[in-house]
Parts: sequence; structure tokens; C-alpha cells
Amino acid sequence: MPDGERIFVNAIRAYCRARGIVCEVSQQGWLIVMARGGERRFAFGYDVGLNNAMAHRIANDKSATAEVLAFAGIDCVPHTLFLSPKLGEHVARADSREAMLGLLRQYPDGIVVKPNEGTSGRSVCRVRTEAELDQAASEIFSAHLSLAISPYVEIAEEVRVILLDGAPLAVYRKERISDWRHNLDFGARPVLLADGEARDACVAVAIKATDAIRIRFASIDVVRVGQSWRVLEVNSGVMMEALGRLHPGLVYQAYAAALDKVFE
Repeated sequence: MPDGERIFVNAIRAYCRARGIVCEVSQQGWLIVMARGGERRFAFGYDVGLNNAMAHRIANDKSATAEVLAFAGIDCVPHTLFLSPKLGEHVARADSREAMLGLLRQYPDGIVVKPNEGTSGRSVCRVRTEAELDQAASEIFSAHLSLAISPYVEIAEEVRVILLDGAPLAVYRKERISDWRHNLDFGARPVLLADGEARDACVAVAIKATDAIRIRFASIDVVRVGQSWRVLEVNSGVMMEALGRLHPGLVYQAYAAALDKVFE
């Protein structure tokens, strides 16, 4: 296998090789074509193709996810959508900045400003002043067409649940090294959660979220604020690179289970 190849790609290669499935990797590993007989399946990014288009779009949109979960009565961290002025006055609301300032005034502990789509914690900013808000919005809108604002909350724990058709394949806590973020790309360490009350609670909340969005294969970030667990985000692309460096067998099994569903 090529040096530096993603664990996601390695897992798909291994799965196909063991089952006699032709596997072609292109676009620097971001597009994978799997062919068996007359069947052809695709993986793109970290998506194996199990989720329908609507579930995929909602899960990749932080504000839409929060709206759907709130509508279903599921406790979640709210995310408010703001569109880039680049989209024009007929799309982006004219009073966006005042509305952003309204949220800043509403939450005395500050707000978190982030791209509305995307993962890995890039361009995620904690904002406490008007100047910080303007800087964060400018940075995000320079590269994205939308952003989301959520209230800053003191997160005691963050747990990622990987679910396939309601069954947990991996459940692990993000143990942060420093900073206020739990992002794995910023040094947080994945620690498998042992069986018990906390694990059961996280899985239960994650299942409710996937049922609401009607998504089959996803990673759900669940956070503990005070004594309650709530959903932070849902991701349609299931990325387990950090976990795979510590527990490759578990990650390979998880992707294999999803691919079994793809080819069944």
C-alpha cells in the first residue's frame, strides 16, 4: 500500500482484495470505484455510499442538523446559519451582521463561529467580542459560502459514536491535550469507552439523532454539558484516521461491516 495512504483507503483495499472485488483508487485516494461482476459501487472522501442524498446533505450541514434534531425533540447544541454576502442580497440576509451580534449579546460566555459545512475543526473560533466576530466571519467567508454560530458551552466530555443501521461499531472519547476543542486533528486522543452508563447514554442519544435524520452510516459527536448528554454534530462521512492508528483492527471491522451493507 502506498506510504501515507489514508486508513479509509487501506481498509477498502483490504476488503476488496479479500472478496475478489476489483478496486480502483483515483483522485489521490478521494474516489474509489469497486466492481464485482456487473455491480459497481463508489466511495468518495469518507463516504461509502450507504446514505441517501437528503440524509447526506442534512448531516453535512450543521445548522440543518440542529434544526432537524430540535424539531424531533432531541437535545442538541443549536447552530444558526448565516450565508456569505458573496451570494448576493437576494440570498444572504441584509441584517446578518446585526443578527450575529444579537447572538453574541445573547450568550454571555461567548459564541463559537465555524464553517457550516466541513469537519476537523478548521476555522472554528471562540468569539467574545465584536472585533473577534468580524475577524472570524471574514476568515470563514473568504473560503466558505456559509457559517454557523452556536453558543459556547463548557464541554466536560466529547464522545464519538460510529453507528451502522443503529448498531454501534465504535464508541470513543476525545481526550484533549490542551485548548478548549476536542478535535482529533488538533491533538485530541481517541480513548475507547468501556461498557457502562456513560457509553449507553451516548449510544442512545446517537441512535435518536440518526433515526431523526434517517441516516444509516454516520459518526455522531455527543457532548456532556453539566450532567446531560446532547448532540453536537452528525457526520455522513465516517473518518476514523486517529482511531485507526491505535486500533486498526476495530476500524477495519467497522468499514467492512458498512461495505457488507453496500454489497448485500
